[in-house]
Amino acid sequence: MTAADLKTPTDLKNNATKTVAQALNGVLADSYALYLKTKNFHWHVSGPHFRDYHLMFDEQAAEILATTDLIAERVRKTGNVTLRSIGDISRHQSLTDNDAEFVSPADMLMELRNDNLALVESFRAVKAAATEAGDNATEGIVDDWTDQAEQRAWFLFEAGRGA
Repeated sequence: MTAADLKTPTDLKNNATKTVAQALNGVLADSYALYLKTKNFHWHVSGPHFRDYHLMFDEQAAEILATTDLIAERVRKTGNVTLRSIGDISRHQSLTDNDAEFVSPADMLMELRNDNLALVESFRAVKAAATEAGDNATEGIVDDWTDQAEQRAWFLFEAGRGA
């Protein structure tokens, strides 16, 4: 099988879909990075709000992971290729990892909130690229992902008040 065998038929212009695919692959990489960071914080949170944060981080991680397949499939539907490995993710991600041995719950909330807000900005860039490419399907579906990331950021902000 060759790369040409992976070309999915589409009526969208190749150059335009490449721009959209690049934006989507960046968001996909950041989604995986954010998923793993959220799970890391889920596993390592401690303190008086342990149960609430532990459950919230797990719910948010599941929501983030659920979007990854949709993002990757959208890339493929436009006739492009998507990420292939952890290394590929690290080459495309813009969010920073957190390998610290200890992170306070307040810092976890703030870091995840900021990362979700950065993801919102990336989703808006995907929407702009999709609009430019005439890719109304991507343009429409990215709105749901943006709303989900905004809601996660809001919950993290509210949970962090007084934390």
